[in-house]
Amino acid sequence: MFAEFGHVALIIAFGVSLLQAGVPMVGAARTDSRLMAFGDRAAIAQFVLIAASFLALTMVFIASDFSVELAAKNSHSDKPMLYKITGVWGNHEGSMMLWITMLALFGALIPIFGKALPASLRARAVAVQAMVGAGFLGFILLTSNPFLRLDPAPINGLGLNPILQDPGLAFHPPFLYLGYVGFSVAFSFSVAALIEGRVDAIWARWLRPWVLLAWSFLTIGITLGSVWAYYELGWGGWWMWDPVENVSFMPWLAGTALLHSIMVLGTRHSMASWTVLLGISTFSLSLVGTFVVRSGVLVSVHAFAVDPSRGVVILALLMASTGGALTLYALRAGQLRGREPVSPVSREGGLAMNNLLLVAATATVFLGTFYPLFIDVISASQISVGKPYFDLTFAPIMLLLIVFMGAAPMLDWQGKNRVGLKRFLQQAAIIFISVSVLSAVIGKSVSAAIALGIAAYLAYGTFAAMAKKLRVGQVPAAHSLTLLRAQPAAVWGFCLAHLGVAVFTAAATIMTVWADEEISRVKVGESIETAGYTFTLLAINSGQRENYSFLSGEITARKDGKTVILKSERRFYPVREMLTTEAGFKYGGRATIFAAIGDGDAEKGFILRAYYHPFVIWIWIGALMMALAGFVSMFDKRLRGKGGES
Repeated sequence: MFAEFGHVALIIAFGVSLLQAGVPMVGAARTDSRLMAFGDRAAIAQFVLIAASFLALTMVFIASDFSVELAAKNSHSDKPMLYKITGVWGNHEGSMMLWITMLALFGALIPIFGKALPASLRARAVAVQAMVGAGFLGFILLTSNPFLRLDPAPINGLGLNPILQDPGLAFHPPFLYLGYVGFSVAFSFSVAALIEGRVDAIWARWLRPWVLLAWSFLTIGITLGSVWAYYELGWGGWWMWDPVENVSFMPWLAGTALLHSIMVLGTRHSMASWTVLLGISTFSLSLVGTFVVRSGVLVSVHAFAVDPSRGVVILALLMASTGGALTLYALRAGQLRGREPVSPVSREGGLAMNNLLLVAATATVFLGTFYPLFIDVISASQISVGKPYFDLTFAPIMLLLIVFMGAAPMLDWQGKNRVGLKRFLQQAAIIFISVSVLSAVIGKSVSAAIALGIAAYLAYGTFAAMAKKLRVGQVPAAHSLTLLRAQPAAVWGFCLAHLGVAVFTAAATIMTVWADEEISRVKVGESIETAGYTFTLLAINSGQRENYSFLSGEITARKDGKTVILKSERRFYPVREMLTTEAGFKYGGRATIFAAIGDGDAEKGFILRAYYHPFVIWIWIGALMMALAGFVSMFDKRLRGKGGES
């Protein structure tokens, strides 16, 4: 019953999306208010229908209705309820349902929160949003129907992939998709602006909170994915430049550039055509990620669908949406030029350089991700691109970007007051040199010392920019305190984001350079050492839990007279016939240690892996500070009023 209801709702939603894609567009061309208003109502109706369909699919999984093929392949009656629900999107068809549900949600929010926008602009944006939705609804119905029945129905299902049976994977995809799909609003309004031939500060200030929202959700999604990969996949690291990691990172980089360019447009009325291009490109890169995960063109531990035929359909949708938008951009971008020229030595000049470096970083990641695929197609030879490539190309670009991040806020928009910049650079140079020299002496790594010096420079630059706004040293302390309370939300968001980057940079550098590990085969009672810790395999136990059997290793880690007990498990899931390893962790602000047992037996011993990772949790704290900064900035009242300087 749930399956049929969900399928019918999805079909009706597809019909509504086709009408929504056409009627308001005609209404905008004819300035017919009734036709334009139809798009608003259709957007809300489409969301209600798709949300009902997604809820019906969820009920299929909760009820363990194995007459539905998707539930039979991805659920099991003995599975915990949390994983029954997350099993809905732990597969290709269900994840596409989640994707299209969120797309419809953002489409419905446009008319709800965009009432102050020009009716024709809103109508065209709603229509473009529906065009994208119609393409993916057609894809789901024709190639990836989640409601297909099985006859006869199996007694029980195959269960969810054991690797995905983790709380991290319960929340990682929804947040990631909120980011991916959230950028569709920027795409739709960019295309609508091209059709109208006009982009102004009102457009920029209305769109900025939506970009902030999508960017913050994507930041959280990537961070949760990093945490999950760290403790679940056993890589021993927080980032491995995996292809699917990269395709989520590229829209984040482009979205960061979009955030900064849209701020310039909303304040100085410049970089209009560039902002529109970034609005198109950011969502297009999100579509690239959707294609990569589902096509099988790139091998990744994250990819759960390797069906080339469905990948071709997604590629066609990608080419149609992106190709159409870029063609329109080529024809109409000349009409969107801003009124104000960009001064090189000014805040907007710094933000323009910020954009160029972020785009260069995005291109570097894109090349490193897809170059092996191009080589494979052209010459049938296989190559791998990994950490050494990104260390040599991506890292220098990002370090240079941080240099501009620290200096640009010290300039005003017109670039007339440069005395403060000169003084800041002198003071910042002292900070950079002092921290770099001290780090080089202590850690004996020049590259790490430079990175830590730049992180300290950025932190100092952030506080210096705030002190400039508060006129510290120029006015009495009481007046500075009054200015502090009067600062808008965007200023607090700026401080939090830049400090987050500084924390992230320092932590990632320390973790990368000074981490340590040891791997050896040991018997019960034997030990291995790393980073001053002695890891001893204390005991091995076995048992059975709800849907898996396990072999558990109890490990002690001793240092300076203190002992920590770590428990690692090797789990066997009989339904899937899969074996996984769960490491035992001890998280700390200064360092995280963990250990994991591997293959072996009591006679020959077991493989024991022990890791020491300094400051690793600060990597994720820094990333979450950035995400929080986006949410804080959304509360800036100027985004709902006449705007002003940020």
